[in-house]
Amino acid sequence: MQKIGAFSKTVVFFSLCLSLLLYSVPASADKIKVVATIAPLADFARQVGGNKVEVTLLLPPGASPHIFEPTPKVVREISQARLFLKIGSGLEFWADRMLHSAPTNILIVDSSSGVDLIKGVSHDHDHDHLKHDEQTNPDPHIWLDPLICTQIITKIEAALSRTDPSNALYYKKNAAAYQEKLRELDKEISGRTKLFRTREYVTFHSAWNYFSRRYGLKVAAVIEESPGKEPAPRHVKKIIEILEGLNTRVVFAEPQFSPKIAETIAREAGAKVFFLDPEGGQKGRATYIEMMRYNLAIMEKALR
Repeated sequence: MQKIGAFSKTVVFFSLCLSLLLYSVPASADKIKVVATIAPLADFARQVGGNKVEVTLLLPPGASPHIFEPTPKVVREISQARLFLKIGSGLEFWADRMLHSAPTNILIVDSSSGVDLIKGVSHDHDHDHLKHDEQTNPDPHIWLDPLICTQIITKIEAALSRTDPSNALYYKKNAAAYQEKLRELDKEISGRTKLFRTREYVTFHSAWNYFSRRYGLKVAAVIEESPGKEPAPRHVKKIIEILEGLNTRVVFAEPQFSPKIAETIAREAGAKVFFLDPEGGQKGRATYIEMMRYNLAIMEKALR
C-alpha cells in the first residue's frame, strides 16, 4: 500500500470535512460571505462589497501565508463562503489543495491571473535586478504594487456582481471610487520615492520586487530566499559584502518572521534594521492604504 504523508492526510481530511460541511451550513440570506486569505484582500472585499458582504480573514494578522498551516476552522470558513479570494501564484499552496475538492458553488477569485508576473528574481548585486526565469515559480507579492491592485479590484467587483447581480451597480461604483484612491496612492508613493538618496536595499524575504519594479528601486539581496529556511553561512557572508558596498546600509526585517538573523547580519555589516510590513491588518496599518503609507514612511526614514 502506498504511504500517504502527514500533510497529504491532513488535506484529505480537510477535503472530506469541506464536502460534509457544505450540506450542513445554510447559506447566508442577508450578506454575501467572502473569505480572503490575507488582510489586503479582506480590505479590498470590504471596500467593494460595502454593507452587502461579510468578510472573513483566514490568516491572523502577523502570520505568514508562506508557512501557514490550515485548521478545521479554516475548512469551516471556506465551506460557508460564496466567494474565496486568494492571491494565487502558489502563495496559498495550503488552500489550493483544499479548493481542488471544494463545492462548485464557491466562486474563486485568483488575483494574480492576467497580471504581468515576475517569473524569477535575480538579486545579484552586479547585474540587472528582476531577471525573468521561466523555470521558477512566479513571485506572488503582487499586492505591493497599487496599480496591480486596481486590477484585483476589478476581479472582485466582477465576482460580486456575478454572485449578486441585483447590486452590480453598487459594486461598480464602490470599485471605481476605491480604484481612484489607489491611483492617488500610486502618485503619492512615486513622488516620495523619487527623493530617496539610496535606491537599493536588503529585505528579509522576496516581498518587495513588484514595489521596486513600479518605483525604480532595487532589492540588492534577500536574506531568506526560501520562507522558513535559515540562510546558509555562505549566503549570509554574501549579503554582508553587498551591504558593505551600499551607500546606505539598511536591512528591512518583517513582523511575520523572527528578526534575529537580520539583526546579526546588520551588526556584522554596520547596518540598521527597520521593519516593513507586507501584509498589514494590524493597528496603524489595518487597511491596505494605511499599510502602504506605513511602509513608505519607514522607507523614507531609512533611505532618504
